[in-house]
Amino acid sequence: MITAYHRPRTLKEALSLLARPNTYPLGGGTLLNRPSLEQFAVVDLQALGLNKIHKNGNNLEIGATATLQALLDSQHIPPALQETIRLETTYNLRQVATVAGTLVSADGRSPFVTAMLALDASCTVFSNQYSVIILGDLLPYRTETLHGKLITKIEISLNVNLSYESVARTPADRPIVCAALAQWPAGRTRLVIGGWGKSPTLALDGNEASGVEAAARNAAQDAADEWGSAEYRSEVAGVLAKRCQDRLNENKTSYLIR
Repeated sequence: MITAYHRPRTLKEALSLLARPNTYPLGGGTLLNRPSLEQFAVVDLQALGLNKIHKNGNNLEIGATATLQALLDSQHIPPALQETIRLETTYNLRQVATVAGTLVSADGRSPFVTAMLALDASCTVFSNQYSVIILGDLLPYRTETLHGKLITKIEISLNVNLSYESVARTPADRPIVCAALAQWPAGRTRLVIGGWGKSPTLALDGNEASGVEAAARNAAQDAADEWGSAEYRSEVAGVLAKRCQDRLNENKTSYLIR
């Protein structure tokens, strides 16, 4: 239950308020507005101007409070990232759910976080000064790392080819297994497997794409839960990784023909 509401005008004021006990940042409110017996205060971030999406050279700078729908509507993001945003949640929730809020609260079944981790997204964080934290370093320790801090923007490279594949009970359902494969022009390749646990798993980060199937299977070898066995996930992860790789190769061929 929300018992107090604050709307600061500066980052320092917001951090001062968030230092109080039982006080949480309010972005889209998709989680904090849910019924709860806990009494807490919220700090509304809307007045801080953190909702801009800006292309800077080959990078895209995404304000922390930009909504998922605003990012989906951006002309700059790759089709595979658009697909993961559509799969992340419904249209109505995409209108209010923020990018930073989704990264901080999502679990391992998040298509969007799986893709952002493959893209090696970085987060600019403000405390008394600005610092940059790679998303892969942030996800395992989100609560501890962000205590007394605020994400102000997220940055991804646009000079990357991205593909995404998933298996779910229905086309619109959360994935039982999913894979995102990102490849840079110089050959760097990152493969992320999701569908279980607290956050997706980085399966491969190397200078070439060889071995993606084996890396995917290894990443899911202990991925048993109520949604699927480890054996099933391991086998499917390898198949999805191969599909991602094939799709990237098709895109390259299409580009060369044009």
